[in-house]
Amino acid sequence: MSVYGPVVKIHPVVLASIGDSYERRNEGASRVIGTLLGTVDKHSVEVTNCFSVPHNESEDEVAVDMEFAKNMYELHKRVSPSEVIVGWYATGFEITEHSVLIHEYYSREATNPIHLTMDCALQSGKMNIRAYVSAPMGVPGKTVGVMFTPLSVKYKYYDTERIGVELLQRTRDAPNASSGLTSDLCQVGKAASRVQDMLATVLTYIEDVLSGKQGADNSVGRYLMDLVNKVPKISAEDFETMLNSNINDLLMVTYLANLTQAQIALNEKIVVL
Repeated sequence: MSVYGPVVKIHPVVLASIGDSYERRNEGASRVIGTLLGTVDKHSVEVTNCFSVPHNESEDEVAVDMEFAKNMYELHKRVSPSEVIVGWYATGFEITEHSVLIHEYYSREATNPIHLTMDCALQSGKMNIRAYVSAPMGVPGKTVGVMFTPLSVKYKYYDTERIGVELLQRTRDAPNASSGLTSDLCQVGKAASRVQDMLATVLTYIEDVLSGKQGADNSVGRYLMDLVNKVPKISAEDFETMLNSNINDLLMVTYLANLTQAQIALNEKIVVL
């Protein structure tokens, strides 16, 4: 946990990209480094993307391809102009003297850049993911050093990323460590089952509080009140009519898309003939 500083929110695609870069590293390389991209606000740094940067390091020196990093960032801005450089990452769990030199470069590219470490080799038995921010340390007028202070790390994902994360989780229990994608209908069914389970948990909690089996929690009550206020007041008949109408619209769009695809395929065959 951090003593001070922003909260670092990391998306799963960033962790997957770092792991892929580590597996594809050059022979003999002990670690890989790269640039972190995302957005920054007053209280948090959200890391949404990254790319690896070629580098060579030995016990005496480190060389980083700064020109490659600049070109990659310029190309990335054309695709995602809202994402800026927020820091850099390195595989492993240690901060070395070379890390200080690399951090100095990123300090010129971003304000208060973060340094993310990820133990892809699982040296401690698990993939430790830590984030740091640097602060100057020393006596004024004398030699000044750098101190890396840990930050709080949280994981955030979009709905599209959640599908990939859930798919990876299912592979842990698969006999051959592989799993295929499920259909859209199965996804809807599983989502409905999760909602039903959560509602059952909420009802059990409310019944226990009303019967005196469990003490009331004000924070939970506020969350429940906010949830109830967000539910639209609509009758069951109106909801069923609205749902059937939306389903009919979806089926019509699907039918037109399939019809268009068939017409294109038929036109291609006629042109060939």
